[in-house]
Amino acid sequence: MSGDKLVLGIDIGTSGARAVAMAADGVVVASGAARLASFSGDHRDPIGWWKAVQAALGETLGSIDRRQVTALAIDGTSGTMLPVDQSGAPLATPMMYNDPVADRALLDAVSAHAPRESAAHGATSGLAKLLAFQSVPDVFRVIHQADWLAGHFTGLYDVSDENNALKTGYDPVSRSWPEWIGRTGARVELLPDVLPAGAPIATIAPAAAEAFDLPAGVVIVAGTTDGCASFLATGADQPGDGVSALGTTLTVKMLSERPLFAPEYGLYSHRIGEMWLAGGASNTGGVVLAEHFSPERIAVLSEEINPVVDTGLDYYPLVKPGERFPVADSDFLPRMSPRPADDATFLKAIFEGIAGVESLAYQRLAALGGPTLRSLRSVGGGAKNAAWTAIRARKFGVPFLPVLSEEAAVGTARLALAGARKAGVL
Repeated sequence: MSGDKLVLGIDIGTSGARAVAMAADGVVVASGAARLASFSGDHRDPIGWWKAVQAALGETLGSIDRRQVTALAIDGTSGTMLPVDQSGAPLATPMMYNDPVADRALLDAVSAHAPRESAAHGATSGLAKLLAFQSVPDVFRVIHQADWLAGHFTGLYDVSDENNALKTGYDPVSRSWPEWIGRTGARVELLPDVLPAGAPIATIAPAAAEAFDLPAGVVIVAGTTDGCASFLATGADQPGDGVSALGTTLTVKMLSERPLFAPEYGLYSHRIGEMWLAGGASNTGGVVLAEHFSPERIAVLSEEINPVVDTGLDYYPLVKPGERFPVADSDFLPRMSPRPADDATFLKAIFEGIAGVESLAYQRLAALGGPTLRSLRSVGGGAKNAAWTAIRARKFGVPFLPVLSEEAAVGTARLALAGARKAGVL
């Protein structure tokens, strides 16, 4: 029965791995987790990544009927890369998503040839890391974290997905590696083949099937980045569906029917199916709240806030000058005065100000060619504050929908479902 069939989603992050088993109706039926620190003292140790994945997956498989598993997909941290030989063995310490390439000549080569809208610009880009790794002896491919882990299930270490490949210079519009990459001096033969996220790669390698006691017909599906997986986990799946992350900073993402690229805002688009995931990050957010109040004080003051009436204060909350999105201005000044004598009113004005930035962000996405916001889902610590949520809901005037999950592994499992259906195994 198809209703009994299961897929697996695996997420590898900077602190650990998580795996989930999902039924065909999208319900998570089992999960497992493992911390990287349990296996390695270095988050750059790929052997530690793999051991954490093995542990998380093993815990998940221990709670289900393994014979019902039909597909598996993996997400990894965007821009984390390593050089490998033909058997997949790492040839150097990986560079993590936030590790910069220090060689100015390599960075200049990218900036000289990459189109303005390419996500390959910057010291932490995947293309800069390819240039840094391509002279390693015996290198076969330079691949992304998720590619390497998927290779343990397929035996293939030369396949990637469109989302992980974006920062390495992949063109998601033409769905190809553009010829300008070669002009940077990059050895293009070291680039992996690229498949759409959610596309079947291959059936599981016999050694992996035996190691995890999985059926020989399990399909390994092209994964994605951790950020894209987290978006998919929320349940957002229609153009105009937005997801706001109210964490240390404010991040907004929205599904669009067309790609949006605006490098001045740090804005580019991931391709997911036939839609596009566009988003940007502001410097406002929880970091501003933490500058003035403790979490305990925020909880107390929030109880005193009436979210129905505006303070009339027009704040743009920042802790220091400079903004990325929805305003691109390194000298942009905070607006946080006058400060009311009453702390609850001051907190309310900050909530209103961040909500205003959030609203402007979605308006900016629409102005750049995206759809009008039709629904909003909220994740992160700020999403749990009822007063702030009420202020935001009143300002936006669109449905605030429940979040199915905030776990990236759940989003990756949804890709595995799509891949299983494409492969005809679900």
